[in-house]
Amino acid sequence: MIGREKSRPVRYRDRVSQPSILFVCLGNICRSPLAEAALRKRAVAAGVAMTIDSAGTGDWHTGNAPDPRAQEMALEHGVDISKYRARAVTEDDFHKFGHIFALDQQNLKDLRRIEPARHIAEVGLLMDLVPGRKGTAVIDPYYGDHTDFAQAWADVDAAAQALVKRYSR
Repeated sequence: MIGREKSRPVRYRDRVSQPSILFVCLGNICRSPLAEAALRKRAVAAGVAMTIDSAGTGDWHTGNAPDPRAQEMALEHGVDISKYRARAVTEDDFHKFGHIFALDQQNLKDLRRIEPARHIAEVGLLMDLVPGRKGTAVIDPYYGDHTDFAQAWADVDAAAQALVKRYSR
């Protein structure tokens, strides 16, 4: 199983030596933890070193594990996300991560609203990485069923494949 080790501070040399990617959705309990899991799985399989994390633009789930349906979907793909804990995106994230990907347009707008004037992060929409999906969102499965979580996984996994391809050159 692939999981997430305890969070550690990202030091300057980490940003220089390897890609650092933060995925952001609303509550950090469904889509962004799935994106983190998909990229971790793909990066490990390809032998690509990356710093990967996820966060939410809202803070009401801070400290909570991912939604049980998200955990189930990740486990179906061989990734245990039960130890992940929700957190809110911070201003420091714009200085720690080279890339911050929003999972939908509203979260991208929210990120643009809170981003500091000067930072290192390239901020964008995740699905812009996937051919034919520019400007589209990762489906929000929160009010849906297994099919919606499967579609969310398919979306984030397609983006994870694109990121691994980009950084394995």
